[in-house]
Amino acid sequence: MTVHPQFEEDLALYALGELLDENRVALEKHLEDCASCRRELEQLRGDMAVLALSSPESRPPRRARERLMHAISREPRWTVILKARNWRGLIPYFAAAVLALVAVVFSMQNRKLHRQLADLRVSSAEQHAELEQVRRTLATFTSPDTIRVTLVAVKAPPQPQGKAFYLRRRGTLIFLANNLPQLPSKKAYELWLIPRAGAPLPAGVFKPDPHGSATVVNPPLPPGLEPKAFAITVEPEQGSPAPTSAIIMIGSGQ
Repeated sequence: MTVHPQFEEDLALYALGELLDENRVALEKHLEDCASCRRELEQLRGDMAVLALSSPESRPPRRARERLMHAISREPRWTVILKARNWRGLIPYFAAAVLALVAVVFSMQNRKLHRQLADLRVSSAEQHAELEQVRRTLATFTSPDTIRVTLVAVKAPPQPQGKAFYLRRRGTLIFLANNLPQLPSKKAYELWLIPRAGAPLPAGVFKPDPHGSATVVNPPLPPGLEPKAFAITVEPEQGSPAPTSAIIMIGSGQ
């Protein structure tokens, strides 16, 4: 729950009935438009109600009560309390109010700490995911199980080149290419994993930079595939589920 910080203390005082004058007016106007602060106010009132019910009931004597009510009608509240002879009977009520205020403050701090802890958990999860991605990429380059394939142009001098680093047990693939010719508008290169059994699987769509270089990192591939070869075709720039043109580069998985 998100509570506006400028109203946190006022909410506690308002719940106790101690917020006066322009501060009370400003808070009530804010509560009309802020659902989160209204929920916070209801939570505070609930906390105080539970605490009040848990306090032992103590009533002042009847005559002292009558004198106190008569004095309240004529003088300010704090003056009446000081002049009442049996003021000690009101101590439990003051103690309950103080305990309620302390409980409200601790409740607000507790919720604030929970929000901070949730933020830290989200940040930690994001950092863990980034670290795992780095580890997967590094393992694809360095693992002894990685299959390294060099792709060359078909029926042409081998100036364009592509290198595929494929880790079968994880299904991770890194492809690096250079000296690739530029393509017409709305066309792109598409990399294919050709398994030993079954149809070619799309392994990433890419366009070379002005220097003819391109990279594909960890396209979505299922783990455990045994590649017969990797190949490149020219496809529409959004990619194709199956090759629609002749293979222009190919490299064996052996």
